[in-house]
Amino acid sequence: MDHATPAQGLASGQGLLGTCLNAARSMLAGAARLTLDVALPTLCVACREPVAGEGVCAACWAQLSFIAPPCCPRLGIPFVYDPGPGLLSMEAIAAPPAYERARAAVRYDDTAKALVHGLKYQDRSDLAPVMGRWMARAGRELLDDAEVMVPVPLHWRRAWSRRFNQSGLLARVVATQAGLPVASDALRRVKATRQQVGLTRSERSDNVQGAFQVPPHRRSAIAGRHVVLVDDVLTSGATVDACARALLRAKARQVDVLVFARVVDSFKTPI
Repeated sequence: MDHATPAQGLASGQGLLGTCLNAARSMLAGAARLTLDVALPTLCVACREPVAGEGVCAACWAQLSFIAPPCCPRLGIPFVYDPGPGLLSMEAIAAPPAYERARAAVRYDDTAKALVHGLKYQDRSDLAPVMGRWMARAGRELLDDAEVMVPVPLHWRRAWSRRFNQSGLLARVVATQAGLPVASDALRRVKATRQQVGLTRSERSDNVQGAFQVPPHRRSAIAGRHVVLVDDVLTSGATVDACARALLRAKARQVDVLVFARVVDSFKTPI
């Protein structure tokens, strides 16, 4: 009959002790997380009420104005009635953008603004998964034949102060849903622009003129490909239009735009 040597017994005892210590650490970590969750529950980003799970409560979720067909096939602006296939909004005819199509998950209202500001300015990265899933659903027709996703970049100074790019977070969530790669460094903001808030439409366009470039060593990731450009909010469209032009100069085959929210001034009759 075999007998364990003292060294083998010691090793076995140490292994058992290590297993017990790991189990104890896991239990303590779980207890600490539970205590923290009880002491500091997740709050709804819109109404500040405690919420289980993701960062928006059912009541505020119900207040979001999701964009669904019928909408302008070019700009994704919702129509008040279905005008039939292929009819464009007046905005799309009056000022056609450089990109091919744009889609948004929701209208930019007070609740959507709270979500966007929570993600962007309040370190609420827990909002990105749900916002990204809504975007993936809204942009399904864009994503079906897309080949690569590119987030709208921040200038390095703003990225350093903010510590992350909210468009990059959203792009990664949507890319996981759609099974697409993300080329985070394929587009650069080479000009430190002013904040677009408070500027007129023409001032916004001037502000981002020449602000974006595809670096020469990343053009192979863009050339000949159908690109989906990702941002958090579409207001006048000046920023995504400038980005689309830079991607098209790098020989992108097509550029579409997918955002979480878009500003909708009013319902206008399609043409």
